[in-house]
Amino acid sequence: MANTKSAKKATRQMQRRTEINKSRRTNMRTEVRKVEEAIQAGKKDEAVSALAAAAPVLARTAQKGVIHKRTASRKISRLSAQIKAMKA
Repeated sequence: MANTKSAKKATRQMQRRTEINKSRRTNMRTEVRKVEEAIQAGKKDEAVSALAAAAPVLARTAQKGVIHKRTASRKISRLSAQIKAMKA
């Protein structure tokens, strides 16, 4: 339990940041899932547009420190490769 004033403030800040980060992570996962579902359904046009929406969300999530920048880059790369491998 936090005893000092500064420790209590740090706890409040941490709780606030955790909520924001949860929201960002959830939003990122939703965008990635949209791309994956379009790939599974075989809808290349839909997958391309979903990736165009998901890529900036992944980059922003990494920039804010929720995920590592290489993780975001890897996800974008793998999704792009899956889309490229699809038949037109």
